Amino acid sequence: MPDKRTTAQAKEDLREGKSASTAAGEFVHREIDRIREGAHGAKNAKQAIAIGLSEARRAGVPIRDNPNRRSKSSPKKRSSPKRKTGARTSAKRASAALKALKRLPRKAASRLALSRQARGAARKRSAASRSAAARKGAQTRASRSR
Repeated sequence: MPDKRTTAQAKEDLREGKSASTAAGEFVHREIDRIREGAHGAKNAKQAIAIGLSEARRAGVPIRDNPNRRSKSSPKKRSSPKRKTGARTSAKRASAALKALKRLPRKAASRLALSRQARGAARKRSAASRSAAARKGAQTRASRSR
């Protein structure tokens, strides 16, 4: 479940006129921090980013789904099954899940892994697309940083 501080920061970004993907970036940052702390696990940087984006969608950030996604099932089908009211995960199961996450490697959130992921993603985009994104970012950035 998305935490309140991250959700508030994302909503503030949207109010400031920043793009939805920038607001979703708050959730991705939080997810990377959680992986580095050992509270969550991910096999690679792409999975870490995907978890963050999923959290953002749950919190109501209006980012669209990946158009290249293989599965075309409806969002209703993709959501996790709802728990019976009052039913909680047993302490034994919860601690076992946490131990399993702590055993996973933290390399997915390393600077090198994230850098590789970003460069690979940028390489797939056209120069015009990258330039337009940079121009748009410069417009919403504070004037003192320019």
